[in-house]
Amino acid sequence: MTGTLNKVMLIGHLGDNVKMHYFDGGGSIGRFPLATNESYVNKSTGEKVSNTEWHNIVVRNKVAEIFEKYVKKGDKVYVEGRIKTRKWTAEDGNDRYTTEVLVNEFTFLSNTQNDKITSAAASTSAPKVEDPPLEEDDLPF
Repeated sequence: MTGTLNKVMLIGHLGDNVKMHYFDGGGSIGRFPLATNESYVNKSTGEKVSNTEWHNIVVRNKVAEIFEKYVKKGDKVYVEGRIKTRKWTAEDGNDRYTTEVLVNEFTFLSNTQNDKITSAAASTSAPKVEDPPLEEDDLPF
């Protein structure tokens, strides 16, 4: 195989509300932590073990605005995207790195989110347009 693939799919709970940053040109970016959990039974001790993994999630522009409006800490979401590592220089002069998931697909999984979206969509739907009356013609069919 000659190609490569950078794809991430996660289902988890928001660890905090979406933190938004708006740019002069009208763009925006939202960031939030997402927790995924793994549970298993230790075979040697019989003890149940739970591990939580934290992921740094990044959403941009319209998607960021949707996340800010409809999700809050604790809500369950499905996100799909790609991994990106950023490097920056900290105030102490040392290089720092962070790995993030840049989201390009998502689904809200908490019932409260779906209720909010459904009611918002219903209140912003376009007015109904009636079909024009049919004109009679002299075609034989």
